[in-house]
Parts: sequence; structure tokens; C-alpha cells
Amino acid sequence: MLAIEPTGAVLGATVTGVDLAQPLGERDFARVLQALGRYGVLRFPDQHLDLAALKRFSERFGDIQGNPIRDPDGTREYPEIDILSNLKEGGQYIGSPDAGQDWHTDMTYREVPGFVNVLYGIRIPHRDGKPLGGTEFSNMHMAYDALSADIKTRLAGMTATHNFAKFWENMRQNHASSRPPMTDEQRRRRPPVVHPIFLTHPITGKTVLYCNPGYAVRINELPPRDSDEMLEYLFAHQLQMQFRYTNVWSENDLLLWDHLGTIHRAIADYRPEEIRLIRRCQVMATKVFDPEFLRPVRELAGAAA
Repeated sequence: MLAIEPTGAVLGATVTGVDLAQPLGERDFARVLQALGRYGVLRFPDQHLDLAALKRFSERFGDIQGNPIRDPDGTREYPEIDILSNLKEGGQYIGSPDAGQDWHTDMTYREVPGFVNVLYGIRIPHRDGKPLGGTEFSNMHMAYDALSADIKTRLAGMTATHNFAKFWENMRQNHASSRPPMTDEQRRRRPPVVHPIFLTHPITGKTVLYCNPGYAVRINELPPRDSDEMLEYLFAHQLQMQFRYTNVWSENDLLLWDHLGTIHRAIADYRPEEIRLIRRCQVMATKVFDPEFLRPVRELAGAAA
């Protein structure tokens, strides 16, 4: 039987009693969605998934983003499933060795943004018996709630421009990434987009701060200098320790997290010979804003009231 145990921290819960290699029933899926909105980060330990099962589970939440950067010819068997790894074969990385190693929210650079990430841990680095390569999160429900009334009023209804190139170039210039400069074709496929700074979360119905340091480049309704100052303030505000939580990985963990209510980063505390291998599906918000998709969650909440 599916059970959900909160971490007791500002984010996170562990989900047990379910085998994700098998399709989830409707009620269990509704419970997962409800917990996702409430806890932001869900860990499913001891899962044993092939690529087909990982894709099937991920697709329950929405369309999976393909990757035109790493699969330009469309030749991969499962282009929806990324590999995050520092493992090399034939002198070449088999996946992305430095993905996510700074604060961001996936896919805010797309017109239809991200809803969830689904990551499956295959190899987790250890040193002296301690797991490395954790994933750190910050709670954007709490970050919004902690803003002053003046800032909430001032920014209400405003929007921010998000640009994929910001994160890409930041990794190259400030994190010694080996990734090459983006090509003109890659930039064409990822043009800047605009999203509201404050977003009503579709599951919780509450307001979240939706403006992350990885991709947000401009508050469109403010003069450039005011925009820069406000973004600097918001980025510092949302990274206060009181909002943060770190997931510690174990092999065969499946980690599911909500992009709308969190920001995150991968912690690069492992050496090149300490291998990290994770498979990832980035799921877009193609379903979660549909009231019919969330009807089972509302019914579940009504039954519990």
C-alpha cells in the first residue's frame, strides 16, 4: 500500500509501498500529485526501472521534453531520457557531466514551462561511506510568503524574460564547463520567453515566486537598472537557508520534484573518478493546468475534508 512519509524539513517526502515498474492506479497517482504539491520533492526508494518504465511513469505528468541540443539528428532510441553522468566511454562523456550545477528551475526558458523532473539514480558516488552528488532545493511557496507586502504589491502582474543562453554561458564562464558555445541554430531553437513573476500553483492554489537565477534575465515592466536590482534581491531572497532542503541520493532512488514550487541545483562535491550516473526525464506543464487532470486530486482532498 502506498505510504507517504514527510521528511519534516521545508520540503520532501518519501513514498513507499509502490513499484513504479508497474502502472500506478488512478487513486495512487492522485495521492502522488497531491503530495507533490504539498512537499515539492518526492523520493521513491528501491525502484528497478528499465527505460520504457521510466518513460511511462514520467508521461503520466505531461509531455516529456526532447533535447535538440544533445539529439540534433533525432537518432536516439529514447530521446526523452537524458543521461546525467561524469562517466566516460572511449574518452567521451556518455551524458552531461555538469548539468544543473547552479541554481535554476528547468524549462522556464520554454513557452510551456517545466512541471516535474523525474530522475532515476543508477550509480551514486561515495567517499568514506558517505553518498555524494546530492540535489539541493529551495521552497518557492515559502519564498513568496516571506516577501514584504510592498514587494508583493509592486511586482504583482509583472513578468520576467527567461533565456536558455544565460545558464549555458554561466556554466562555461563561471563553472569551468567543457560545453562549447551555443550555436546560432541552438539559440534559434531556444528563444527567450516570458512568464509571470508570481504564479498560482495549480495543485496548491497558492502563489509561488517563479523567477529563478538560472534563466531569468529581465523584469519587463521595470527600467533596466531597477530590473537588475530587483532580480539581485529576489535571487538572494529565495536562497535563504530557511527555505532550503538537500536530498541525499541512494542507488535505485527515483526522485520526482515540482518545478513550479521549487528551484534546485546539483551539488558537485565528487571527483572525476567518483562516478555519478542518473537518468532524467524533464516533463513539461502540458497537463497540470488542465482542471480535468487535477480533478482526482480535488476529489481526494474533498474526501479527506
